[in-house]
This record gives sequence, C-alpha cells and structure tokens, in this order.
Amino acid sequence: MLDLVAFIGTVLGVGAVLGGQVLEGGSVGQVVQGTAAIIVAGGTLGATFLSFPLSDLKRAVGMIREIYFAPQEDLRPLIQEIIEVAALARKEGVLAIDAKKGELQDPLLKKGIQFVVDGFEPATVREVLEAQIDRARSEDEVAARVFEAAGGYAPTVGILGAVLGLIHVMSMLNDPSKIGEGIAVAFVATVYGVASSNLLLLPWGAKLKRRAQQKAESRELVLQGVLGIQEGLNPQFLKEKLEVFLGEKSA
Repeated sequence: MLDLVAFIGTVLGVGAVLGGQVLEGGSVGQVVQGTAAIIVAGGTLGATFLSFPLSDLKRAVGMIREIYFAPQEDLRPLIQEIIEVAALARKEGVLAIDAKKGELQDPLLKKGIQFVVDGFEPATVREVLEAQIDRARSEDEVAARVFEAAGGYAPTVGILGAVLGLIHVMSMLNDPSKIGEGIAVAFVATVYGVASSNLLLLPWGAKLKRRAQQKAESRELVLQGVLGIQEGLNPQFLKEKLEVFLGEKSA
C-alpha cells in the first residue's frame, strides 16, 4: 500500500526547492551540474561504504521500498489469532494448542506457543522472546543507521565539492567574465549535499526507525499474548489487554 504521506513529503520538499529557484528568476538547469553530482554522490557513497558491511548496505537499499509502500499494520487479525489459541488452551488445556500451532502465521507467535507447549517457565519464555524482539529491532534499524550516516556525510562532501569548484574559479581570475558563473557552479555541490541529506537521506532514516518501532510493538503484542495464554488468562480479558496496542499504531 502506497504511503501517501511519504510520497507527498518527498515531492513537496524537492518541488519547493526547485520551485523557489524558478521563482527567484533562476532555472532548474542552473542546479543541474554533472560534476557536482558525481562529487557528492560518489563521495557520500564512498564514505557510507567504508562505514558499513555489504550486508547492511544491501538491507538499506532493499528497505527503500518500505519507505514509500507501507506494510499492512492492522493488528486485529493477529489479536484474533491469539485469542483463538487462548480460548482453546483455556478450554482443553495447553497441550491442545499443539495442533493449532501449524496454522499460525506469525513466526514469533508460533515459536512462543511451542515454548508454552514444551513446558518452559514463564520467566524463560519472556527472556527468550524479549531477546529475539531486541535482536529483530536492531536488525530493522540497520537501514535507518545507514541512511542517517549518509545524511551526515553528504553536506560535508558538498562543501568539499564547493571548495574544489572555487579552486577552479581561482584559476580563471584572468578572465573576470567567467568568475560569476564559476562561483555559481561551485556552490551547486553544496546544494546537492544539503538537499540530499535533509530532503531524502535523513527523512528516510527517520521513517525506517518509525517502521522498526511499529514492528517492535507488534512483536511485544505477541509476547504479551503468549504470556497471557501460558498464564491462562480469560480470552476476553486478554483481548482487551492486547487491544491497547491498537491505539499505539499509526500509519
């Protein structure tokens, strides 16, 4: 499902910058400079590649789609699945839910139910599942850290590109007619660095952090559901307890 807010935000941010350039009497062509783009893109990518292993970089690229196409976030089917298991366990006993385990869709819920069936202590179940939740959240936040790092490098590389451009301008002092144009071109690199950082890279990182938080909330719901089943809570009470998480979800 298209994340309309993310799409509008990207178009609005980039469009406002380019629109402001046109309204000021300039043109879009004035900020289209191949050399500046190579310096900023290449320098930022190089610094980012140096900072992270290949697996993290691949994960970050793969997560770009998730920024603009939001995953399904309705937790009601998951809650209903947990309640059905809880009702079966309360009616026929914990061992009766072993057959139900194969029908479960959520892998963490399936693993938690297996722990319950195997007779693990509640404290052990909580400890193991919490460790898996923390690990999964850390992995989900990898992409966010990659984009945040790139967003930190881009403006500095842009300044570097501007300095290189100014060095080139200094070599043209014997031709004053070219100095103004040369300076304008030099600062395009700064524009690229600052714009890519603040309009794309850092917002992407923030969005993916929010996605990671939402996934962690879903896993916490599963944890509470598994513990409730093991404790033998009334299914209706457990449902009300889990529905608290519905108020914490946002698109």
